[in-house]
Amino acid sequence: MAEDCEFCRIARGEGDAHTLYADDRTVAFLDENPAVEGHALVIPKAHRESVLGAEAASTGAVFETVRTVSNALSAAVDPDGFSVFHSTGSLVGNVEHAHVHVVPRFDDDEVHVALPRRRLTDQDGDRIAAAIRAEL
Repeated sequence: MAEDCEFCRIARGEGDAHTLYADDRTVAFLDENPAVEGHALVIPKAHRESVLGAEAASTGAVFETVRTVSNALSAAVDPDGFSVFHSTGSLVGNVEHAHVHVVPRFDDDEVHVALPRRRLTDQDGDRIAAAIRAEL
């Protein structure tokens, strides 16, 4: 764990957080700047910059905790749905410890998770799918 990482301190039980759940690999806690009531973060206890770049067991543990926490949030705050996302890289924030946002969604919330869209052409689809399959 990184000594100066805020999320590592939370994982060690030393940080200031409203912890929802913890097991041997993960911790879930309320976001200190929530978009809506119940907005939670799930982190691996081990310091990682990306959930997706970790070994399969760590990634699986994080998303199992996402499932566990979303089920509890569903019962506790009765949302109309959820937005769940993980972002990486310097363009997406200032915390360099992997985390997944679990955001309960309500019909009247002001949360906007919108992506600009364009039509995927057959030519682009074939090219991109072939490149990805070659890496698998």
